[in-house]
Amino acid sequence: MDDAFLAQQREKLLEKRRELRLALNLTTQEETGEEVKDPLDAAVTYANRELAARQAEQYRQLLQDVEEALERIADGTYGICQGSGEEIPRKRLEAVPWARYTAAYQEKIERGLVTE
Repeated sequence: MDDAFLAQQREKLLEKRRELRLALNLTTQEETGEEVKDPLDAAVTYANRELAARQAEQYRQLLQDVEEALERIADGTYGICQGSGEEIPRKRLEAVPWARYTAAYQEKIERGLVTE
């Protein structure tokens, strides 16, 4: 990987990290302590809180992936598939800067043919 491409990817990752941290800050703030008396409103409120919790967990996982990609840039292993050891194609890294695997290896993981 050339230095210009790595610098570009690093900037993308840093921006994504800022976005995720901001989103996590907003989704983890306390709700107002109002009691919901109507059962239907209570159910909707519960469903919304569950959805927000799932979304926050997805953001936390993505933030971890971004942090790990930044570490790989720093230690010189960025762009190398963590499963096969092959180089991850540049187009994949441009689309998904935090990619840990080649598309082929990712597909094997999703099919259960290999484990992470």
